[in-house]
Amino acid sequence: MPAVSSRGRGRRAMNEPNMVPFIDVMLVLLIIFMVTAPLISPSTINLPSVGSASKQPDAVIQIVLGKDNKLEIKGQGPATAVNLDALAKAVRKAQAGRSPGSTAVVISADKTVQYERVVKVMDTLQRAGIARIGLSVQLAP
Repeated sequence: MPAVSSRGRGRRAMNEPNMVPFIDVMLVLLIIFMVTAPLISPSTINLPSVGSASKQPDAVIQIVLGKDNKLEIKGQGPATAVNLDALAKAVRKAQAGRSPGSTAVVISADKTVQYERVVKVMDTLQRAGIARIGLSVQLAP
């Protein structure tokens, strides 16, 4: 068999990747971001602050959620035990005779109560159309 001699160099394997396409893509993205960034206006959220209500409530109805997940309604009279299904009706009864929105409903819960339970109480009241609902927060001394 005759020996075959190769002319020229032949192909060598490239040890480093070709970075030119990557750099081109990054420069195009940089230009796009530089052009669009001044067009985006920052959005602000106006959060309510304590005591910023236009009118203070005439009366406050307090819903207490105890450790044992029992609900009590405290109005001007003694506390009344109620279940979640009858909560909206009991609050409506306590608000009877007052103008709509003049009575605030405040939910107070024990710190061991699951937050899901508090949200269910709030959702029940909102679905019933009760407008002014708040959460009682007790700050540590």
